[in-house]
Formats: sequence, C-alpha cells, structure tokens
Amino acid sequence: MARQLLQQCRECGAWTLATTCPSCGAKAQAAAPLKWSPEDHRASIRRKMYNVEDPDWASSLASLPTLNEMRKNHVASEEE
Repeated sequence: MARQLLQQCRECGAWTLATTCPSCGAKAQAAAPLKWSPEDHRASIRRKMYNVEDPDWASSLASLPTLNEMRKNHVASEEE
C-alpha cells in the first residue's frame, strides 16, 4: 500500500488510490508530500537510517552554485 492514499499518475495525470494508474497502467506517485510534525516519534530512527550524525553526511549533500556563479552563467547564456 502507498504511504499516502491519494496518488497521481505520472503519465496521464489521473487521480487514483492505487500505485498504478487505472487509465493507462503507468506508475502513480504521492500527490502531496508527507506531513511533518515537530512531535515526530520516528525522527531518531530516520536520522540513524540516513546516518545524519556522521560528520561526512553534510558534505554528501548536493550544493547550489554560489550567487556569483549563477550570475556569470546567466550573463553567459544571455550573450549566446
């Protein structure tokens, strides 16, 4: 069973309660992100699962380019 009841088809956009679309048979995904609560009783389990306490964890996350790099890329794309 899906983690959330309401699912939306990735291909045709139909709404369903199943993980496969009844219209086209494609895979459906959750229509909205899971709700978050500050009283999350499973947060410690999730932190252990993703190994958040490890000092190298932060360096493994994706990073955005700096503001100056984004400006340079934008200016270069406008000149082309």
